[in-house]
Amino acid sequence: MELISAIATPTGKGGVAVIRVSGEGAEALARAMTGRDHFEPNRMYAGEIDCGAFKDYGLTVFFRAPKSFTGEDVVEFHCHGGMEIARGVFAHTVELGARPAERGEFTRRAFLNGKLSLTAVEGMGEMIDAESRAHVRAGYSLYTEKLLSEAKSLQEKIVRCLAGIDADVDYPEEDLTADSRKEIGEALSEVIDGLSALYSRYGTGRKIKTGISAVLCGKPNAGKSSLLNALLGYDRAIVSSEAGTTRDTVEGTIEIEGVLFRLTDTAGLREGQSVAENEGIRRAERAIAEADVIVWLQEEEKIPENIPENTPLIVVGAKSDLVRRENCDVLVSSVTGEGIGELRRLLFTRGVGEVSDGVYLLTERQAAAVREALNAAYRAQDAVSAGSPAELYAQDLSECNAAISKLTGENAAEEVIGEIFSKFCVGK
Repeated sequence: MELISAIATPTGKGGVAVIRVSGEGAEALARAMTGRDHFEPNRMYAGEIDCGAFKDYGLTVFFRAPKSFTGEDVVEFHCHGGMEIARGVFAHTVELGARPAERGEFTRRAFLNGKLSLTAVEGMGEMIDAESRAHVRAGYSLYTEKLLSEAKSLQEKIVRCLAGIDADVDYPEEDLTADSRKEIGEALSEVIDGLSALYSRYGTGRKIKTGISAVLCGKPNAGKSSLLNALLGYDRAIVSSEAGTTRDTVEGTIEIEGVLFRLTDTAGLREGQSVAENEGIRRAERAIAEADVIVWLQEEEKIPENIPENTPLIVVGAKSDLVRRENCDVLVSSVTGEGIGELRRLLFTRGVGEVSDGVYLLTERQAAAVREALNAAYRAQDAVSAGSPAELYAQDLSECNAAISKLTGENAAEEVIGEIFSKFCVGK
């Protein structure tokens, strides 16, 4: 592969900048820029780095193929983190024959050279973009090929089924059909269970990735703004005894057990007294309709009928230092702090449920591939149960196998692959 080069660290001043080079001739380029005759792989060498117009003192490391990130010969120059220094090192690599890398080209080469599956590539991107610890953990699970391992295990079962079908077709005189049909049915049940378990985790995976939308709502002066500030740990919303103070939605974010929660304080739900307040109420109703979990601050009134039935609801008795309300999930005081910890736990259990170290589907592409595989597996199972000819359910099994290969990237469409790598930065 032709030699490519890029600055792999963010632009700006810093302690260290890294310039990465990959492809045929990487070691020769390193020798030319450092004056060294030999590089032992995986060892850092301190010394001058020739930048053409000037020199810098830094570290150079060489990775010999295939034991590198890209699977090719790779060199990294670790220089001082000034903008012009990094640009100078990069420019000199180009002068010596390297081509500027495209977005995500290093990672694409790792994928093409079999160093990473497509799901591992997506996991790396999720880790880079993560806004919470749970999102980092979920991305790392993909990056370390746990999803690939589960997918391969399912494919092995499918391949065994197809082999059994081939034996029945090729050797009908052996009368293997009854036994092999039973074995195929049992294997298909295992495949369906595995795919169903994967797909069931997509909802949680999506929440881990995007965060949980939790909306605080209630009548004016119910204590919503004070509760938002108490949950956040700082004053984000204006607190006033005057009804209608909150005219727009006010947002803040917190992490609960590593998961990001986007908290929204809304205007009090009542008949508006002005155009501005009516608009605030309209926005509050929209936020409630789109919420993952709703926190209703209970007073004497009943819960409004327009609260979505299928959205998890937490009924809070606020201002517990002044009044102890009944029929609430939790009593809280934004003044004394009573119930704030319990409310956080309720937000997690009702908004997320449970988060483990297992594999989560984090993208619609992954979920679509699993759905496609699951539908094909169900068709095959129905055909086996109905006693259909083996050739018919063999086609469904092959389609199930192909859908799982889309998931791992073995036969993903080129435009899909291109879209994934286009989201990476130039040096990745």
